[in-house]
Order: sequence, then structure tokens, then C-alpha cells
Amino acid sequence: MEASSSVEIRHPNRDTAAAKATKAAVILLLLTSAGLILIVTVGGWDNLQGAQVVAIAWLLIYVLMAYYVGRWNRGVLPVASAMAILLAVLAAVAAPSWFDRDKSGFDNPGLPPGILGLLCVLLIPVSLLLIAFAMRGFQQKWNVEVEVPRGEEPPYGDTRSEPRPVAG
Repeated sequence: MEASSSVEIRHPNRDTAAAKATKAAVILLLLTSAGLILIVTVGGWDNLQGAQVVAIAWLLIYVLMAYYVGRWNRGVLPVASAMAILLAVLAAVAAPSWFDRDKSGFDNPGLPPGILGLLCVLLIPVSLLLIAFAMRGFQQKWNVEVEVPRGEEPPYGDTRSEPRPVAG
């Protein structure tokens, strides 16, 4: 049995420019969403009526998922998509409520209600982009591993995870 140090594990699907760009986009979208959630939470703190805990948990989960995506963890991508769907729905429901508070007679939160409504509206396309990029990253098969003898290239220079078609 050979020593394990003579074999090197490579992840060929992570080396493509498309995979690196997708990873960067997912991280950027997760952190952008977390930032928007933070601004809405802090800006409307008094009017959130107990939803502060949920918003802070959501923010922390998004930051944690960005960390794991940065480490090429493919498993968090479907979870990020599912949470983005829920966030888009919640933002679509919350935005009109913030705009309705932008009248006289309502207690104003830390930020003007119109700004908070606009930030909720901005969360919708950011969430939709997060869904699209996370699912694209999931399709790129970041988890594929290839064992290569140390110091050698993969056979035939092939870095794809799918087998080559045989000409016949």
C-alpha cells in the first residue's frame, strides 16, 4: 500500500474562472443581504415588534454562509437559496408597511420609513440574484475530487468532472 503523501487531491471544478466568479458573486450577495438586513433592523428597531431576534439570526446565518462559501463548501448553497426565497417574500410583505408609515401621526423609527421601505424593496432583487448565483454554483460541482500522483497533471489535461465522450 502506497503512502498517502504520494497522492494529491485536486478539485478541478474550482479552478475555472466561472466557478471563482460565481463564488465571489455568492459571497458578495450574501454580505450585501446581511448589510441590508442590518440597516433595516437598526433603523427600524423600535417598530419591529420582536422581530429583531429573527433579523439578527438571519444576518448571522448569512455571514456564516458567506464564510463557508469562501471555503468552497457547496452544501450551503441550497440553504442560501431557500433562505433567500423566504427573505424575498418577507421583504415584499414588509416594504408596503414601511411606506404606509411614512405619514403624519405615526411614530418614526431611527431612519425614515420611506428609506426602510426602499431597502426592503432592494432586498428583493438581491435575494433573486442570490438564488440564481447559488444554484449556478451548486451546478458547478465544486465538491468533485481527483486523485493525482504528486507533481503530475490530471490525465490528458482534462479538468472536467464528466467523462469524455468516446468517438466511435
